[in-house]
Amino acid sequence: MVRLFRVFVPTSVLALLISETILIFCCYVLASFFVLDADPVIFLRYDGGLARIALVVICVMIGIYFHDLYTQFRIRSRILLVQQLCLVVGIAFLTQALLSYLRRPDWILPKWMMIAGSGMALVLLPAWRMLYASVVIRAMGAQRVLFLGTSSLVRELSDYWQEHPELGLASVGYLSDRDGEADEFPGLARVGSIEDVGDVAAELMPDRIVVGLSERRIKLPVNELLDLRFSGLPIEDALATYEASFGRICIRELHPSQLIFAANLGPRPHRVFWQSIYSFGVALVVTIVTLPVIFVTALAVRLSSKGPVFFRQTRVGRNGVPFTLYKFRSMFVDAESRTGAVWATKDDPRITPVGRWIRKLRIDELPQLFNVVRGEMSIVGPRPERPEFVRTLSEQIPYYRQRHYVKPGITGWAQINHKYGDTIEDTITKLEYDLYYIKNLAPSLDAYIIFHTLKVMLLSRGAQ
Repeated sequence: MVRLFRVFVPTSVLALLISETILIFCCYVLASFFVLDADPVIFLRYDGGLARIALVVICVMIGIYFHDLYTQFRIRSRILLVQQLCLVVGIAFLTQALLSYLRRPDWILPKWMMIAGSGMALVLLPAWRMLYASVVIRAMGAQRVLFLGTSSLVRELSDYWQEHPELGLASVGYLSDRDGEADEFPGLARVGSIEDVGDVAAELMPDRIVVGLSERRIKLPVNELLDLRFSGLPIEDALATYEASFGRICIRELHPSQLIFAANLGPRPHRVFWQSIYSFGVALVVTIVTLPVIFVTALAVRLSSKGPVFFRQTRVGRNGVPFTLYKFRSMFVDAESRTGAVWATKDDPRITPVGRWIRKLRIDELPQLFNVVRGEMSIVGPRPERPEFVRTLSEQIPYYRQRHYVKPGITGWAQINHKYGDTIEDTITKLEYDLYYIKNLAPSLDAYIIFHTLKVMLLSRGAQ
């Protein structure tokens, strides 16, 4: 896997993205030689043809990304794949029509060139996808991983890799000191004892060894592991492998000492400082741009139900300092007078008809830009919780207090990777994503999250 924007990206996904970009570009370049009356070389080199094609390619690639065709890697239905790619090319046509309406002929492709290039792309893209999924990934091969130990992470990692072949990782088996482990790990072969790691590695020739011990008192074969490590075989802790595979930090197997002595655990002070600067700038610009939307929403909330336009609620901020969070009111007045402080649920009867729409479109979050301008929040960060929930969750979930060492955000790594949940299990999963974000806090990761949030908002995902 390759690390981009502080995120682990499978090499196979990156290779597919690059190859499809080149393929789509070539389709439109080739179309220019078929349909243009003038010399296509002059059009491409001197009339801005290459730049116009690049604009179309960007539109198509964004459309592919918005249809999750780089995350849902397996082709479950060829018909559905073709339908999705037709919609993607339709986005490019709509963009060309908009540019024509804006009277920017120097930005658009000639009509028949656009039609011919899109037609070739619709034929070649599905064919390349199917070939890539069935042949190229197998030809690239997967890294062979030997597990040392039988912790819960071993089972979880092995199952996840089978479901996601694009990660390029596959287990060759595990080593254990307990003979009965074979029955507890169906589908995963026991290939020997921990003391046999040297002989097993020489026989199976894994590309890496992942150590995931279920019990700390089990003695590691230190000398054998040192020999393997110095011979060039990578050896890593299962927690690090879990973080790279899932994009979150597993707190089930995490010990405080691993955090205390971690060399790269964030947040770095200079990164927090720069985050405050660009969060303020982004919030100010977005507030000005969305003023018409804010005004219309405020009017709709005011006219649709009795009560104030803005909903004010105390939330826990950085270092546990409480602050007042602002949102457009989406619930009826005194919605919690009977229930007390509870999480929102699906089809919550407390939500007003207008509130349901502004929640679905995420417009109810816009007033939080005022919190960002005031320095109480950032654009990106862990979502702020209410003091009542924080007290309870801090007692039930380890490391929950540590999420408050950065400013809370309007959006975050947990929000784009996990559905809205109202259970302790969902809270633990989101905490694991939050800890990953705090560890890797950087402008590049914030930019990635903001870009992905736009997709979540446009597709109305996760709102409740």
